[in-house]
This record gives sequence, C-alpha cells and structure tokens, in this order.
Amino acid sequence: MSSALKYGMKRVVPFSYEEAVEKIKSSLKEQGFGVLTEIDVKATLKNKIDQDFTKYVILGACNPGLAFQVLSEEIDIGLLLPCNVVVYED
Repeated sequence: MSSALKYGMKRVVPFSYEEAVEKIKSSLKEQGFGVLTEIDVKATLKNKIDQDFTKYVILGACNPGLAFQVLSEEIDIGLLLPCNVVVYED
C-alpha cells in the first residue's frame, strides 16, 4: 500500500504532467475552489539545495464557503487549510 493512501487519495491519470496540472486547476475552479498557493517543488529544491527532483507541484486550494463553515465549527482546523493537491510525474 502506498503511503499516500494512509492520509490522502491518489489517482493516476492518462495525461502529461502539464496537462494534469491544468485540468486539476480547472476542475478545482469548477467546484468553487481557488488555488491560493502553487509550490513548484522541483524548482525549489534545485534553487535552494541544487538537487534534481521529479516534476512535482503542491496546489493549495480553498473554497471560502467551506473554509468559513469548518472554521466556524473548529477554529483549529486552520492547521489543515488550505487543502493541498499534489501533482507529480511518476
């Protein structure tokens, strides 16, 4: 079992990395989520520690209505916001 399955969901898609990132951003928007952050892990690791890594991006997505709802119920849930969506090339 992949470690991702212990704390997230994983899907393999039949698209290039670039297509997958764009399709996911579009799908998030259709569902009322905005992408607040976009961390290019490959570029960051190369820049900061001169290490090569696979294409890997972390998208920080948020739906303001849902965020308000859960924060109103549990203020400390902010530790888990925004919701992260990870796309990488395997």
